[in-house]
Amino acid sequence: MAETNAPKPASSAKDQEKKRKREDSDNTAQNGKKQKGWNKDKKFNRNNKDKKKDDKKPSNKTAQQPDREEAVDESISKMNEQILADHFMQKAKAHNKDLTAVELSDMCVPAHAFKDTTSFEQERKLAQLPAYLKAYSPEKGARLANAPEEKGTPHTLVISSAGLRAADLVRALRSFQNKDAAVAKLFAKHIKIEEAKQFLERSRVSIGVGTPQRIIDLLESGTLKTEKLERIVIDGSHIDQKKRGIFDMKEVYAPLLKLLTREEFKGRYGSKDKDLKILVY
Repeated sequence: MAETNAPKPASSAKDQEKKRKREDSDNTAQNGKKQKGWNKDKKFNRNNKDKKKDDKKPSNKTAQQPDREEAVDESISKMNEQILADHFMQKAKAHNKDLTAVELSDMCVPAHAFKDTTSFEQERKLAQLPAYLKAYSPEKGARLANAPEEKGTPHTLVISSAGLRAADLVRALRSFQNKDAAVAKLFAKHIKIEEAKQFLERSRVSIGVGTPQRIIDLLESGTLKTEKLERIVIDGSHIDQKKRGIFDMKEVYAPLLKLLTREEFKGRYGSKDKDLKILVY
């Protein structure tokens, strides 16, 4: 019997069309998911790149000059003359354990050399230094901005532990500077000793700010003179980033004691005629 090819029913053609549309729809959805995933990955990668760039950029805090937070040793403000003298000697012993009693006595700063400043109630930070000087100067500091006529002859020396700190102190004391009275930079930070000598030779100085050894060198050169010196202010309360004060650093404290016990000063501590006082800020 001959085989007959019966035509496919219409419903079969419709099913095929529906199947094709479903496949097209599935493919579109799949491609959409892939595209979405690719966009997500691209965005993630871009965000990562941006983050890396941001990491490389210095933040405003780092790019600008860092603020050096001031730390202070509050115990210094509570020390009167005798306690200061004992404190200075204790530190001398701690830094020089091999010295004899006689050798240590040569490093002694007597109690009458110090001025009692325990009545100063403000915190001993940079901003309060001008007020501190005024509080313990004649006429409430009216003459602090006046310089002696002779060049290189300050009435006040401010002693710091380091050049960077000394530069901060100079800025804090700018209110006492004018065209006839300089606040002199007597420290080694970016200032050669020859430059400091030349400055002292040509300038009237009201206040000199420096580190112990540099001040000793300038005194011995003859360019820094002490005939009109009334006070030596030691930046004693300041604590640096390594938690050290001027009394804790042997390399600074040794020349400080050498400076304070110079013969030209020892004879003037407590003198009625040319009284010279040490103030520990």
